[in-house]
Amino acid sequence: MMYWPGNGMNGWGYAFMTSSMLLFWALMIIAIVLLVGRRGGPETSNTQSKQPNPTTPEEILAERFARGEIDDEEYHRRGAILREPGRP
Repeated sequence: MMYWPGNGMNGWGYAFMTSSMLLFWALMIIAIVLLVGRRGGPETSNTQSKQPNPTTPEEILAERFARGEIDDEEYHRRGAILREPGRP
């Protein structure tokens, strides 16, 4: 036996139930996206600010030397070439 008046739930009841279900899931998805976005946001901005991109050729040469890509002889040779007068 149904406890609703009449023969059961009418069209407005189904419409309210459907819209409230859609609203609930939309709010859940938005909350999850915001939580994940806040969790990943500061980490990426901090790593980018800690490691600025080198702008001058001397800085690039120094970074390559620090990483071990070139030895000290090549570092000094290329540094002398970069410091020659008349070089841009």
